[in-house]
Amino acid sequence: MFPWVDGFHWTMGHIVFLSLFFAAVLVIGSTLVSALLWTASDFRSRRAAELCWRINFRELPEAERHCRHEFAGRAPSRVCDNAFDCRSCQNYAKYAALPGKDFSRNRGVHYSVNLLYHRGHTWVRPRGDGTCTIGLDEFASRLIGKPDTVDLPAKNTELVSDGVAWRMTKNGREIRVRAPLDGTVLSTGGPEHEWFLKIRPHEPLNLRHLLSGAEVSGWLAAELDRLQLQLSAPNSAPCLADGGTLMPDLMDAVPQADWDAVLAATFLES
Repeated sequence: MFPWVDGFHWTMGHIVFLSLFFAAVLVIGSTLVSALLWTASDFRSRRAAELCWRINFRELPEAERHCRHEFAGRAPSRVCDNAFDCRSCQNYAKYAALPGKDFSRNRGVHYSVNLLYHRGHTWVRPRGDGTCTIGLDEFASRLIGKPDTVDLPAKNTELVSDGVAWRMTKNGREIRVRAPLDGTVLSTGGPEHEWFLKIRPHEPLNLRHLLSGAEVSGWLAAELDRLQLQLSAPNSAPCLADGGTLMPDLMDAVPQADWDAVLAATFLES
C-alpha cells in the first residue's frame, strides 16, 4: 500500500503506467527532435549546394552562359540570368513557343533523341518505373577517355541538382561532375557500364531545365567551337579540325593543353 497524496491513493499499477507513459513520450520526443535535426541538416546542405552553384554560375564568363533558346535558334542572342534553371524562368514559355532550328553540326559526336542533357555534360534517361539513369555524355567521355579513378556516391545518397554527383580523376586532375537533377541514389555503374547512377527523382519531377531537340545540337556546336579555341594554342596537336570529328581520349592525346581551363568550362566550374 502507498500513502495518500492529495486525496489520491497511488498503487504500483499507477506508477508502472506513468513510467511507461513518460518513457513513450521521451522516445517520441527524441524521435521528433532527431527528425527535425536531420531535416534542418538536409535543408542546410541543400541550400548550401544551391547557393554554391549560383555563386559559381555568376562567375562563369558570359560566353558560357548562353540561353538554351539561343542554341535552338529561338532567340538571336540571349544570356541566361537564372543559373540554367528553366524550371523557375518566367520567360521560358514565351521563347519555347517559338519555332526552333536544327543546326546539325555535331561533328561525329553522338547525341540521342531519347535522352535529355544537362549543361554539365551528363545525360538523363527517364524510365517507366519512375527512376532515371544518368551517364556522362560523349563530348565529356571523349575528352577524358578512361578515368584513373571514379568516386561514386553510396546508395541512398541524396543528390542536389547542380551539386556534385560524382568525382573522377584523370592525369592528376580532379573532375567534379554536376548532378542533373535532385534525387536519391538507388545504384551505381561506372565507365564500364556506360552509365554512372540510377536515381529516384524527387517529386514533383520537373525536367524542363534539361536540353532536348534542337537545343542539344546548338549547344554541342557551341561547345565544340569553345573547345577548338581552347586547344588552338601554338604547338598544340590538331584535335578538332573544321569539319572533323572530336578525337577520343583527348587528355592523353594532347597532354600539353591547358586542361584546367578546358575541364572548368566543360563541367561548369568558374
